[in-house]
Amino acid sequence: MRRRTPPPPSPLPQRDGVDPVRLRLPAHGPWTTVREHLIERLSGAGPGVVEALFADGRVVGADGRPVAPDAPYEPGRYVWFHRDLPTEVPVPFPLEVRYRDEHIVVADKPHFLATTPRGSHITETALARLRRELGVPALSAAHRLDRLTAGLVLFTVRPGERGAYQTLFRDRLVHKEYEAVAPYAPGLALPRTVRSRIVKERGVLTAREVEGEPNAVSHVELLGHRPGPGSGLGRYRLVPGTGQTHQLRVHMTALGVPILGDPLYPEVTAPGPAGDFRRPLQLLARTLAFTDPLTGREHRFHSERALTAWTSYEDWAAGQ
Repeated sequence: MRRRTPPPPSPLPQRDGVDPVRLRLPAHGPWTTVREHLIERLSGAGPGVVEALFADGRVVGADGRPVAPDAPYEPGRYVWFHRDLPTEVPVPFPLEVRYRDEHIVVADKPHFLATTPRGSHITETALARLRRELGVPALSAAHRLDRLTAGLVLFTVRPGERGAYQTLFRDRLVHKEYEAVAPYAPGLALPRTVRSRIVKERGVLTAREVEGEPNAVSHVELLGHRPGPGSGLGRYRLVPGTGQTHQLRVHMTALGVPILGDPLYPEVTAPGPAGDFRRPLQLLARTLAFTDPLTGREHRFHSERALTAWTSYEDWAAGQ
């Protein structure tokens, strides 16, 4: 099998911790110029966006020189540019580094902060923040947490080593433990292991359980309960055996104890305004443990964050 030739290095530096966009022109197509292809490929960016990129000389080739608007189409050619970044409301919570060595960084992510740039969350992401704050432009995420979930995330320092750590997650060699606050159900027999088949369709906000061979496994146990609304509140330990999208949130809902603050389960609620950081989802990636594939060191990390609905339900309910 022929090895794929890696792309050339980017001629553009990062901006605010965000990489430039890299595009490779397809091998076949009807376009006669680079500009024609970008107008079609970036049609969702809005009218005049591509023209402005070329007019400002912001589309460059591998040599770092601006690509002319009438430059002929060359199959396989790479071009780079920085997209116009959206205005983002800063997430007003600290991003703590729990561990750092020459290979990895383990960060304790707050609620509402996305792990990596995507959609309308670009500079206000854990990856972009850490690149800026640590001065490590090559930093990459080895896995992701949902934007609404807080807790531990593993990042790699050197691009050539990222695959070794991603393989740990792929092969389920990373032990992960979560904590959640949800209603207390006296009749719910715990601990138990939940197994079901979960599907997540593109363009649909929520995942759902369907009939079929299980592809999602979660161990659920009750750590404690106390008085509160309804039958009270429970603090739960959740250990995923698989990594399906929204798996823990789906399984807790199926058990009749949906996680507090969840805007998707059991029902989708209207999104709040930008900058609304009240009532965070009460789900925390508490523990991350693995054997380092490069050093052989045994790692076990713990988040120091607290779930506010458990420590002070009144403050959480009031949105403080």
